This record gives sequence, structure tokens and C-alpha cells, in this order.
Amino acid sequence: MTARPPERPEPLDAGLAAAQEALVRAMTAGGPLPDGFDAGDVAAAARAILGKRAGDTARAWPALAASYGGGWTDAFAAWAAERPTRGSLRDGWDFARAHHADLPAAARTELAVAEARWSYGGDREPRRRLLAVRRVPGGLAVQVRGRLRVVRRRTMV
Repeated sequence: MTARPPERPEPLDAGLAAAQEALVRAMTAGGPLPDGFDAGDVAAAARAILGKRAGDTARAWPALAASYGGGWTDAFAAWAAERPTRGSLRDGWDFARAHHADLPAAARTELAVAEARWSYGGDREPRRRLLAVRRVPGGLAVQVRGRLRVVRRRTMV
């Protein structure tokens, strides 16, 4: 019995691939609507995708999402509508940095802890830090070789 050579896949239809790419870009990164698609359907799909991104980001950044209460999905979707996703960790990080001045203490602490644990410049994947110190509301976040402690200031009475 002889082995059969593997079957070759069908040739790629360049036109179909381009249309699919344009559709995905329209739904996820604010790209123009490609010809032949219903604007209402594409807008509904885009809203659903933004809602899913907001939910994924809320799981990665719970204090950040909680700081917006019921308005989290709308606030995140407005910010993310023209940005392609880079994953929930990076999406939340970029959102938190963009809105840092308006964040309450818990969300600023969550951002400071992430920045103590990880090195992230916004242009590539975050990398673990060996040593870092960041200010948090009411104290410092100190990270040494993967162990993080938040040290609060004591108030004298």
C-alpha cells in the first residue's frame, strides 16, 4: 500500500480574500463599508464586537470597568471604535492611559500595579519587569522578581 500525496487546497480567491479583509476592517477598526454589504447589518455586527471587546477588557481590568459603572461599554466602545484590537490586556491598558486623569483611585491603582509588573510602551507586547516602583493613591506599588506589594502610607493621629 502506498501513501497518497496530500491534497492541495483550492487556490485562494484574491477577490474574496480582499472583500473579507475589508469587511473585518469595517467591523473591527472603523474601516469603510465594502460594496455589497448592508450598512445596518455591518453596524450591528460592529456594535456586538465592540461589546464583546468591552466585556473581555472588563475581565482583564475589573477596577477600570467598575469605575465607569453602567457606562463602561459605551465609553470603551466610543474609544475603541476606530482602533483595531490588540487583546484585552493591551486594549484596557491603552484605554486607562488615555483616560488616566479622570480615573478614580481604584482604577489608577490597577493601572499602577500593571505598570509595576510589566514593561509596556504601547507598541509591542508587555514584558515582565524584574524590579519596579510605581505610585498608587495613598502609597507605592513595589515589584521585585514577580512579587508585588502595595505599601500604603500610614497616617499619624
